[in-house]
Amino acid sequence: MIPRVLTVAGSDSGGGAGVQADLKTMLALGVHGMSVITAVTAQNSVGVQGAWELPAEAVRAQYRSVVDDIGVRAVKTGMLSSAELVETVAELISGTDAPAVVDPVGVSKHGDPLLAASALESVRTLLLPAATVATPNLDEVTQLTGVRVDAEGDLRRAAGAVLEFGPRWVLIKGGHLSGDAVDLLTDGTEEHWLRAPRLDNRHTHGTGCTLASAVAAGLGKGLTVPDAVREAKTYVTGAIAAGFALGAGIGPVDHGWRFRAGE
Repeated sequence: MIPRVLTVAGSDSGGGAGVQADLKTMLALGVHGMSVITAVTAQNSVGVQGAWELPAEAVRAQYRSVVDDIGVRAVKTGMLSSAELVETVAELISGTDAPAVVDPVGVSKHGDPLLAASALESVRTLLLPAATVATPNLDEVTQLTGVRVDAEGDLRRAAGAVLEFGPRWVLIKGGHLSGDAVDLLTDGTEEHWLRAPRLDNRHTHGTGCTLASAVAAGLGKGLTVPDAVREAKTYVTGAIAAGFALGAGIGPVDHGWRFRAGE
């Protein structure tokens, strides 16, 4: 049976991030993607023009409908805009016998807030402890822990601060630093440093969603966390390299780059 992987996230009307990016990534990596919509956004290449959160009961109903009938091999969470949604989803994934990849989405690529300040404590105390892997970027690390990362040497301290909230593994994404794109994956004992050349392409919308859903796809296929993250890093690096212009602003990464490369 094709591994089944579930994304719990917001909808991106522009198709570059959110649930749309997650499902494209899952298809590209050979798993069956399923979705729970947490919010609807009006967004395009220049920003987010509006966002409408779904009721917690609608999120719960979607989740139970999928998990109770079809089942899941892995779950990925993205945009959870309020404390109520964070608490609901944390409860759901804690009760599901499958690895969970938590992308603690705080702001969009364009700087638009996607998580209420009042929800931060619920992310720290409920959602992160339920995570098999948490995948914060540097801004989200600061938002959650107060730790600022200005150089590669700060990544280990940032990872330790996130691990204190209880995820089994944390992947600190160092893409906003200068130099190579360096990420640190650790469980507090093992360390895996993942490096890729920095690519001269501004069209990177959806990078974080894509990476987290690629990790979930790997876990759904039965890979270990380090192997799933390495596979995801390779896929995302290729997607960034092939990112393309769309609209007047920042275009998306190319989720189908391998199909076009003939691989």
